Parts: sequence; structure tokens; C-alpha cells
Amino acid sequence: MSEAPARPFELTFSFTATDDLDEGQRWSTYWDVERSCRGPEPLPAWVVTDRAAVDTELGVLKTGKEADVHLLRRAVPGTDGVLLAAKRYRSEEHRTFHRSTAYTEGRRMRNTRDTRALAKGTRHGRAVASGQWAAAEWDALVRFWAAGVPVPYPVQVDGTELLMELVTHDGAPAPRLAATRPDRALLASYFEQLREVLGALARAGLAHGDLSPYNVLAAGERLVVIDLPQVVDIVANPSGPEFLLRDCRNLCTWFRRRGLDVDEDALFGETIAQAW
Repeated sequence: MSEAPARPFELTFSFTATDDLDEGQRWSTYWDVERSCRGPEPLPAWVVTDRAAVDTELGVLKTGKEADVHLLRRAVPGTDGVLLAAKRYRSEEHRTFHRSTAYTEGRRMRNTRDTRALAKGTRHGRAVASGQWAAAEWDALVRFWAAGVPVPYPVQVDGTELLMELVTHDGAPAPRLAATRPDRALLASYFEQLREVLGALARAGLAHGDLSPYNVLAAGERLVVIDLPQVVDIVANPSGPEFLLRDCRNLCTWFRRRGLDVDEDALFGETIAQAW
């Protein structure tokens, strides 16, 4: 008795067509960047890594002299996803502020070609400069997050665009410390938190370099430090101690005006002692 011929293997697919994206949308770029350009592990549970996610522009949160911060939603269609802060640095030609080279003394670039081009101001050098501060802020965020310093979680960096955690309070973007009016107990707590931040940075041999109530977010009783592209090496940079003193002065001036008896010289001495 002969066997019946085998039936050919059949493979069927079930799929749903995806509509074209609307204006102001793009596919998530999370997996388009190198591993070193994605946030440190373990990833917080809220980070969206699905390849089907879409990034949707929701408007501008803040404009600045060298970068603008946009509100962006990253979500798989049909889900709420997560809101992110997208900080986008402008090109050298479109900035109204150029950071002093005093910030970068003691830093080394890995690519010697980039270093030469940057020094000569060539077209390639200008392109390098456009992403220099975004890369510097990314490196600082990754390092500080891993060290437990209260900074926004860095999600990814892609050229001149830095995506990070949107720090919120009561469902809205957290205000800058300068815009708050804390009572005395909370004021004292805020100062202690910032003193700990200064100490943590100093123990890593660093100073924020531009720390003030305008570069700190108040998420309820918790403070979060932002704007980190100019982080200064206290040891390698000859101006490092001067930048640290200015950070201490900026903070203490604000706290004194609100009734807290603090002294920048004492804070500076206590902080810089932790750097050696």
C-alpha cells in the first residue's frame, strides 16, 4: 500500500498594517544609537524600549541660549508610554552663548582628529563642537546616576539630542528651586541635600561649575540637579577651585536671602577638603 504524498509546509502570517506617522512623530531611536549612548543598567521600569514605540513632540518646556528642552512622549501606539525631556543643543552658528574654554581645561578628547579640527575651527570642528556639550552632559549624567547623585535618569544621547527623565511634581514638570518658597524646615532640608551633592561631586574630583537655584529642580521635598555639560575637574583644571567657590556662593546667597544662616566660605572649605 503506497503512502500518500506529503503535503507542502504552509506558513501563515498575521499582521496589522501600521499607518504612516503624523507630523511631529518619529519611530523611537532607542535602538538606533550605540550601547554606550543608552542609559545605564538596571533600567528603571518606566523606560520604554519597545522597537514599535513612537516619539511624539508635545511642545517646548524651556528655551535657553545654547539648548532648548522639549516635551516628548515615547509610547507604543495604544498605550500611555512615558514623557521625556528632550534637550537639544544648537549648532555653534545658532547659539547666543558660548561657554568659556575655562570649563574644559583638563579634559581630553578621545579622537585626536576631532581635537585638531576643534582647535582650528574647521567645518568638521564646528560639527564636533555642536555635539561636544551634549556628550559632556551625557557622560556626567551617567556617571552621577551610577554614583547615586540626584540627577535625571539619562535615557539616551544621539548627536546633539539628549533624552532624559522628566522630573515632575504633582503630575507637572517640577519647578526650579529659584521659583519655590519653602518653609524654614524644608529650606534647611534643601540646603543639606545640596551640601551632600557638592560633597559627592568633590569626592569624585568634580564641581558642577554652574550650580545655582536655577539649575536645581524641586520635586516636592526632593531636589534634582540639572544642566551638567560644564562639569569641572577640580584637580586637573586650574580654575576648578574657583568654579567650586562660585557654586557655593551662588547657593548660599540664595539661602541667606530666605533666612537661612549659611556661609559660602565654610561650605567651600568643607567641600574641597573632600576632593583631596
